[in-house]
Order: sequence, then structure tokens, then C-alpha cells
Amino acid sequence: MGAMALGAWTLASSAEALGAPAQGAATAPASQPRARAVIQLWMAGGPCHIDTFDPKPGAGDGFTGPFRKPLQTNVRDIQIGPLLPQLAKQADKFSIIRSMTHGNNAHETSTYILQTGTLPSADLVYPSAGAVVAYKRKVEGGYGGALPPYVTLTRPLGRFSEEGFLGAGYRTFATGGDPAGKVFVVEGLSAPKPGSDVRAQARRALLEALDQPSHEGDVPGAEMEAEPVRIVRYQKTAFELVGSDAAKAFDLSEEPESLRNRYGRNAFGQSCLLARRLVERGVPYVTVNFGGWDTHKDHFPAMQRQLPVLDAGFAALLEDLASRGLLSTTIVTWFGEFGRTPRVQWEPPWNGGRHHWGAAFSAVVAGGGFQGGRVLGATDARGEAVKDRPVYPWDLTATIYQQLGIDPAGHLPHPQGCVAYVTPQATGSVPTSGGVLKELL
Repeated sequence: MGAMALGAWTLASSAEALGAPAQGAATAPASQPRARAVIQLWMAGGPCHIDTFDPKPGAGDGFTGPFRKPLQTNVRDIQIGPLLPQLAKQADKFSIIRSMTHGNNAHETSTYILQTGTLPSADLVYPSAGAVVAYKRKVEGGYGGALPPYVTLTRPLGRFSEEGFLGAGYRTFATGGDPAGKVFVVEGLSAPKPGSDVRAQARRALLEALDQPSHEGDVPGAEMEAEPVRIVRYQKTAFELVGSDAAKAFDLSEEPESLRNRYGRNAFGQSCLLARRLVERGVPYVTVNFGGWDTHKDHFPAMQRQLPVLDAGFAALLEDLASRGLLSTTIVTWFGEFGRTPRVQWEPPWNGGRHHWGAAFSAVVAGGGFQGGRVLGATDARGEAVKDRPVYPWDLTATIYQQLGIDPAGHLPHPQGCVAYVTPQATGSVPTSGGVLKELL
């Protein structure tokens, strides 16, 4: 029951607590949306662009390592890394941005930049794109689904505060658990065992009684009552979700075994499948958090493990969304906080490692109005620097917002009444490469 209360509290951060906008919040007119949802494939730690979507076969072993021969995709003149054969067959469905850059090599700062689409400042802690979409959908789009509007599979990203100045009501709902297991249990939201309904209801009643505010010896007031009352309301939402049809979205046993196998029977692959189920039921923003890319040492053995998992899950997701008619309205993104050093560190103690590289890296976008089979921008012959069409994180974020019908130059509410733009860099506060990426639309 304690776990249930904790789950309820977390759930409320994503669903029940999403109320009216803060006083004075501006709502700029939005463009006609082409997308309804986003699935963000987040490669925590920073994947190497040369090994994945920006191969450099002519750079030599000091840069390619054993991955010397890239794969030809089903789109003429587009090649990708040799361990991505399934994605090579799906290249007509996605576009590659090979000129991403921000120049920062710190995990925390780079994660913040990529997730929020803005540079850090001393004035405001910005919300992630997922929190912004959750806010806009609730306030302007009227999202009233039983499922949280911003879900992370399965662990929080860490390194930054997803909700930023929007507050805890817009924090992502991280499910926890292992979707590759025999039974996927959303931590804190597990239903009671069969036959235990009476006991569960008794525990619920006791929990609610214990959580009622006590005013003995205190001066009652709205501020004192608000928190306990809100906790009870959160618990009610969690209990309702456990027994509702909405909870079935997390039941992967409803999917054919052949489809589950195609995604890959691992946490990433099954999370991709779960993400499809969630957007299919109206969830507007889902992040799949796939770690293990921070490969300072023994990089290539790690890639032998990571890349086949990525290839199967990502390719199956694109194919599955397309076959269901969902890809046209669902944006799928792939990137991490930065790339990795193009030059391989062969000497001890690195033994073929790659380090942080924010000067140039790749991102992939698909669906939701983004064209497939295209490459935007380019790096030099060794992948060390952007040589054509630099793309900054806020350019990509602004484009995603536009496709969702969210005005990148619109305002967000701030508790102190500060002027806060949806995408500050898209409004001209710092030089950009042109804002919305029209070449991909």
C-alpha cells in the first residue's frame, strides 16, 4: 500500500495535477497540427554518430575501428552503420540530421539542452519538451485521458528536472519495471492479487483515514489542508487506473508473440512496443530511455551488444506504426545528449574507447509530417566538425512543436510572472541556423 501511495503521488505529477494554466499565461495561436504524439528514443550517454548514422569509411581504422564497411539503405546515396541492417530497410521512413551541434561535452548540461531545446541560464530552469507537450495538451488541447500525458519507459532520464518551472504536476510518469519479463508490472500501480479485493479496499480505507489532515493544536488554513487533500485525490486516481481499461495499455501479453519477437525480447524492444500501445491510446509524449552509450572504454564490444538491440526495436517500431496508419501522426525521434569522439582512443586504459563529443553528432526523425529518405547537413571527412547546415537542438525542438500545433514562439506560464517562451532560441535570443527545419517537412 505504501508503494501504491508512492505510485499515486508520481501519477498525479503527470495526470491528476494537470490543471488550469498559471495566471497570466499567454496562449499564442497554434499552427494546424500534423502530428498528435511523439515517441522519443533517448540514447542516454551519447551514441557515436560514426558507428550509427554518419559512417566515415574513408577515415581509416583510427576513426572507424572495425566498422569499416557501411550498409547501403533502401534509399539511394544513404548509408548507415554496418550493425543496423533492419533500419537500412526502413530508411525511406526516416530522415537523418548529420549536423547536430551544441559544443558542450558535459552529460548534465547536454541532456538539459537536448531535452528542453534551450541553453541553461541562471534565470529559468526550463521544462523538457515532454512536459511542455503535456501542459499544452491539457490546457489548450483538452487532454482528458486516463493515462498520464507524459510517460517514460521505464526509468527517469535523470541529470535534469523534467518539469522545470512548470512544476511537479508535469513531471514524467516513469513506469519502472521490466517490460521484457513474463509479466510487466508498473511499479506502484500493480493491481491486487485475485481474491484480495476486500482486503485491498480495507487497506485503502485505512490509508485514506490516516492521510486526513489533523488540525489538533494547529491553526487550520487552505495551505495546510491542500497537501493532504491532494494526496488523497492522487491515491484515488491511482486506484482507478489500476482497475480501469486504461491499465490494459501496459499489458504486452495482448500482443502476438511474433510481433514481440520482432521488436526484440529485451527492455528496449519491448519498451518500443509499449510506446506504440500508449500513443495508440492517445498518450501524446512517450520517452523510451535506452542507456549504455557512455563508452569511454571498450567501445566496440559494447556496440556489438547495443546496436543489434537498437536496430531491431527501432526498425520494428517504424514498421509497426506505418502498418497501423500511425506513423503519419506520430513523430519518432532518436538521439542522445551528444556524440562521441570520432578518433578512437586505442591506448590504455581506454582500449578502443570514445569520449564525449558535442561539436558534431546525429539525430534521426520520422513520422508526424517529417519526410523520410533524406539527409540534412554534413560533417567533415572524419566526422569531427559540422561542415554544412549546422542544426541546433532548439531548431529540432521548434520543428517538433510546430508539427504538434504548438507555437514555438508562444509563451509558457511562470510562477514569478517571467516571460518564458516555448522555445527561447527560436525567438531570436541567440543566433540560430534558421529555426524550423523546413527541409525535412
